[in-house]
Amino acid sequence: MGSLSITHWLILLVVVVIIFGTSKLKNAGKDLGSAVKGFKEAVKEEEKPKITNNDGKVIIAEEVKVEKPKDNRSADL
Repeated sequence: MGSLSITHWLILLVVVVIIFGTSKLKNAGKDLGSAVKGFKEAVKEEEKPKITNNDGKVIIAEEVKVEKPKDNRSADL
């Protein structure tokens, strides 16, 4: 009694399509997708540290890995 069967979900879907129409549902889907995409991009941008130079321009710092030179003292002996 507590769960809905597949026929209940199909009837509900038909009622929603009749009330809102396919164009409004399509636009709502596009808006939701662009909102999620924008949120993901904002999260990625906040992970990188930002530096402002004297001109007021924002510079996004990138991670740079530097390897230390190998110590060849054992070869000299």
